[in-house]
Amino acid sequence: MLSIRINVLKAAADETRLRVLALLASGERTVKDLTDILGQSQPRISRHLKLLADAGLIERAPEGAWVYYRLSDDETIRAIVHPMLAGLPENDLTIRRDREQLERVRQRNQDAASAYFAEHADRWDSLRNLHVPDTDIESAILDAAGPGPFHALLDIGTGTGRMLELFADRVRRATGIDMSPAMLAIARSNLERSGHSHIHVRLADANILPVVRESFDLVIIHQVLHYLDDPARAIAQAAQTLSPGGRLLIVDFAPHKIEELRQTHAHRRLGFSHRQIRQWLGEAGLSPETPTDLPPTDDSGQALTVSLFPANASPRSGRIVSRSEN
Repeated sequence: MLSIRINVLKAAADETRLRVLALLASGERTVKDLTDILGQSQPRISRHLKLLADAGLIERAPEGAWVYYRLSDDETIRAIVHPMLAGLPENDLTIRRDREQLERVRQRNQDAASAYFAEHADRWDSLRNLHVPDTDIESAILDAAGPGPFHALLDIGTGTGRMLELFADRVRRATGIDMSPAMLAIARSNLERSGHSHIHVRLADANILPVVRESFDLVIIHQVLHYLDDPARAIAQAAQTLSPGGRLLIVDFAPHKIEELRQTHAHRRLGFSHRQIRQWLGEAGLSPETPTDLPPTDDSGQALTVSLFPANASPRSGRIVSRSEN
């Protein structure tokens, strides 16, 4: 413990590195963000980031051509860093200037995300019109997940990060993954605007989850399975991330005949039956609970029923063997 503390203090004993830590305390940032905020060259900032990463103070998450940096999740490191940052004087001119520049960078990123969303808004709006209001679905999701509080949440296929925002007050930490950098940009913008620094998003495939096994007590797969070639594999992968006694919640559409969704929204599956999802949950080693259906008010046949499928992991560890490992 003493050696860890000494290494941390040595790494932080530099004005620029301390400024970097203060910025990362409010959310993850790229090298470009940090160079714009701090007004220093990319090589110099990268050098400081390497020293902080080598000391275990920060973590790096490659995302295509970009790399995002954030404070370490290690409890020992955080117990040292947070009091250090809390002691920084609020009226310090350099810290105040950094925060002002951070707000400018946040606004720039938010504007870019908003532009993308506006360009594709018709896609999301047309789909929402086919099912019950989002508020009804989100209320049912909160009820199905349980009151918490949860230690760790994994949101698979996070999209705009709405599920992460919904559970922000019920979780100690949360991670969202998605395969779309554009959607992750929107999620980051939304989470920054909401001030949720304990939530992070990552570029990743639902079939190859880059997380530690048995490390989440709540996992959500919200409106994702109908896009996948192999939903069963995604469920099996999700099950492996659940801690003993953890909870998985799948939210998707009941079987329907709206063929247009294949063409317009790239849906590969036109909904899932209770029997099919329960079978996949059982194969993944989980215990399904009774599903909940939210039928549409429109009975024209051109509307969607949203189904919620909760399931629990065994209290015992070592319960699951992925299909991909068989």
